[in-house]
Amino acid sequence: MPKVPETRRIGRMAVNEVRSLLERHGHIVQEIDGGNDHGEDLHITFVRNGQRTEDSLTVQVKGGTSTRTRRGHRVPVGDHGDNWRDGSLPVLCVVHDPERGGLFWANATRQLRRGRALRKKVKSIVVSRESVLDDASLDAFVQVMRCYLAREREGVGKWADMANVEFAPDDIVKPFENEVHEPMVFWQRRGEPYATLLHHDLDWEPVRIQEEMLRFEPIPWVGDVILDIAEAHWLMGCFKSTEWWRRPIGQRDSPGPRQPSSRP
Repeated sequence: MPKVPETRRIGRMAVNEVRSLLERHGHIVQEIDGGNDHGEDLHITFVRNGQRTEDSLTVQVKGGTSTRTRRGHRVPVGDHGDNWRDGSLPVLCVVHDPERGGLFWANATRQLRRGRALRKKVKSIVVSRESVLDDASLDAFVQVMRCYLAREREGVGKWADMANVEFAPDDIVKPFENEVHEPMVFWQRRGEPYATLLHHDLDWEPVRIQEEMLRFEPIPWVGDVILDIAEAHWLMGCFKSTEWWRRPIGQRDSPGPRQPSSRP
């Protein structure tokens, strides 16, 4: 009789472990036909209070010790990089390693986007031994991923990934693209006296900026960052439209004195 490959048994065990954990907590899990060939094994939809949410993602599952490293695991990207990075749904990598305690996870989409921001080719997804996925950690995991998916729907999630930062639910995030299609992002946290600039030309490293740092002459610039004229006017608009969010939290709803309009 034909022999069943050991790799198939290990792979099925891994998929079943992920499915069992999520379904035990009431979430919807659908297996993707031919998942091993196409890079995703499971489609997950999160459920809250018995109601299906709008939050879904896909998962690549690996089992056994072939991906094991000293500090965790590495899941090969292969030829799935473009789809995992730019697909319609985020992709997670989950590894089943019972000898090390069970399931471990990583956000493949985020790591691939960060690699692009740094102009690096990501060949494998790093799965940390600290990123445990079990009954005790599942609620926190779901909360993190639902916040992540909310930012994806708003169209700003990829900028957080590229800059390796976290946007809070009440942050103001304003993306902009100049005439040569270089993106940049204005990021304002509640109550902070400064904003943060995320810029393609700065490898997405966060730069703190304030309105008084913005200059138009002799050339447009903010702090040490040189701008073109469109970028400078866009930044001025961002500063003016978010002034109320930089006020101390207790003063945020108090109208300030009306200022005369002026042009830079």
